Amino acid sequence: MINVIRSSIPPFDEYCDEIKSIWNNHWLTNDGDKHKELESKLCEFLGVENLTLFVNGHMALEMAIDAMGLTGEVITTPFTFASTTHAIVRNGLNPVFCDINDVDYTINADKIERLITEKTSAILPVHVYGNICDYKKIESIAKKYNLKVIYDAAHAFAEEVDGMKVGNLGDASMFSFHATKVFNTIEGGCVCYKDANLKTKLNNLKNFGILDAETVEAVGANAKMNEFAAAMGLCNLRHIDEEIAKRKEVYERYLERLEGVSGLELCNRKCNVKYNYAYFPVVFDSYKYNRDEVDEKLRKNGILARKYFYPLTNSYDCYDFDVSQTPKAFDISNKVLTLPMYADLDLADVDRICDVILD
Repeated sequence: MINVIRSSIPPFDEYCDEIKSIWNNHWLTNDGDKHKELESKLCEFLGVENLTLFVNGHMALEMAIDAMGLTGEVITTPFTFASTTHAIVRNGLNPVFCDINDVDYTINADKIERLITEKTSAILPVHVYGNICDYKKIESIAKKYNLKVIYDAAHAFAEEVDGMKVGNLGDASMFSFHATKVFNTIEGGCVCYKDANLKTKLNNLKNFGILDAETVEAVGANAKMNEFAAAMGLCNLRHIDEEIAKRKEVYERYLERLEGVSGLELCNRKCNVKYNYAYFPVVFDSYKYNRDEVDEKLRKNGILARKYFYPLTNSYDCYDFDVSQTPKAFDISNKVLTLPMYADLDLADVDRICDVILD
């Protein structure tokens, strides 16, 4: 069986060495030494000045929205994971869905401005599959209308655009450290932000809103990263360059086999982006098999791909949005399949996957 993803983990002995000090000090959570060290090393690695760790990427995004005091409407994309939309709605805000472009499936920046109303407080774009949004146009619009910009950068860890680390885009960026990501802390996430004043707010929100032993100033939650997760992050961060290099080899073998095949649309890499090779999406458009048929063929051959993203978040049963306003996103969501992608995927298995697709 070839899974769509396999989590990267450090050598067993390395992780055991990393957690020995936890047995000595009995400090398991609540801003311990591992937590502080990971926060510091991630700031350096991501090239950002301010960073706060969370138990997962979703809580990082949800609490960033809360801490920034957003109101009314937030313009975003439905071509994303459930977390993006849920984080907006759970803050009592209304998501306004903008369609995507057909080149890299990120939010169509040319369609954002027409969606802005007097209720709009922010734009929340997503770096889909590690494809970086048109940040220049987005931030020009945000400046014109005095809007906040929070990037869902769950797919973009370690990436750069125009020589700049992506965590520096907008007012804030959220990274996910889920087990399926290029970099993981088993479960985890962080927010990078420009306004240093947000640090106290974020730390309070993720610890029940507690300011000190006798003061609770906000309605917070429990969203702290524990020491064991932080220790896993410290180990995995040491191997991140090797991780990405291996992923690149897998990515390029896929390109070698599938690029130029009629009916298969692949995302083209841009020369101004340093990628992390997190995903390999294929859009089946007028191919001899449709997306669902290919997915079934792969499963019958012991290969698990993923319809990612499908369905669109604005078509979820828990919501009542108008899907017709995002036709390109709807079209792509019904045709896209992400193929197995992880550092230890053998190139012979990549060939096996491609052979099934090409029949």
